[in-house]
Amino acid sequence: MNESESDTGAAGDDAEISSAPKFHKDRSAYGPALQAWLTSAIPGAGDVEITELNIPVATGFSNETVILTASWTVDSVRHTERLVGRVEPPDGALFPTLTPATAVSVGLQHRIMATVGAAGVAPVPSTIGYEADPATLGQPFFVMRFVDGRVPGDQPRYSQAGFLVDEATAEDRRRMVLSGLDALAGIHSIDWRAAGLDWLDRTGGNPTTADHLELYRQFATEVLDGRDHPVLVAALDWLVANDPHDERIGLSWGDARLGNIIWNADYRPAAVVDWEAAAICPTEADLGWWLMFDRMSFDEMGVERLDGFPTREEMIAHYEAVSGREVRNPRYWEIFSVMRFCAIFIRLVDRMVAAGLVPAEINYAVANQVTQSLARLLDIDNPTPPPF
Repeated sequence: MNESESDTGAAGDDAEISSAPKFHKDRSAYGPALQAWLTSAIPGAGDVEITELNIPVATGFSNETVILTASWTVDSVRHTERLVGRVEPPDGALFPTLTPATAVSVGLQHRIMATVGAAGVAPVPSTIGYEADPATLGQPFFVMRFVDGRVPGDQPRYSQAGFLVDEATAEDRRRMVLSGLDALAGIHSIDWRAAGLDWLDRTGGNPTTADHLELYRQFATEVLDGRDHPVLVAALDWLVANDPHDERIGLSWGDARLGNIIWNADYRPAAVVDWEAAAICPTEADLGWWLMFDRMSFDEMGVERLDGFPTREEMIAHYEAVSGREVRNPRYWEIFSVMRFCAIFIRLVDRMVAAGLVPAEINYAVANQVTQSLARLLDIDNPTPPPF
């Protein structure tokens, strides 16, 4: 796996690693621990050596990322590979837990990547293994092979700076967006029951939109912990009242956007990553998330659309063509997506407050740009405008 332009760091020494703003403050033992773990995880591996270990400083509020170079010998042949570890944060995933089997987000991601990889419908990194025992690194983790490529950045947003602005042609950009939608359609083609994904289903066999709305209402109530969030409550009520009862249930990636794909030099997907929000629900929810991030990257930032980027209508038409699925309710699923984003933003900001990065008194968990976006989509007043 590669990191986005804003997250990439040079190979770090112990001082850099120990000062990175992560939840796991002492990571000096990561090298020896991973060396021992790889010896047992790779069949027949001997003389395992880690020659480089880097923890990009921008990671940590979701899963901590560890990038390493390791060498080992199998049958007298020396192998050297770049690998990536994803470590569970101590207070769990940003997204709500679907079932007991998804309680550890890195375990969820590891299992989903194996399923998608076996189906051959979208590229994903191949994995080395998963470790549930926290004894090795202090939390569960999994290790996968590094995938070379580039990732559109979030800070600054790819619509404002970076290789998509500075290097890509209009044809490159169009190919990127449409091939990303091809990957999304491939994911949605998986028969979730035949693929054995019932462990993702919290209903026992009949997942519906209503189940996910109730999950997010419970999650929001928990993370708000008594704080008022009138726009989020209004959104949940609207979504319940306007439920389209879409029967097209399948595997949802859950975080479908350009920034969660590693891209080859030809602007086609090298790997689809970040599966911690995977769920069984109406698959049009993923298209809603895709459209949400597209709108937030251009319209809501006041940024002119880059030449070559397909319009909203063109993206919908392309998805319909490659998936064979009619897009019935794009506005509903975009509101559903912004509601989800609004809910997880509460937990994200609370972690930032706990880390001393955001002052608690500005109530940024509620009064933020995502809440503003949700109010705008619903065409309602927002009594909690963002402070800046």
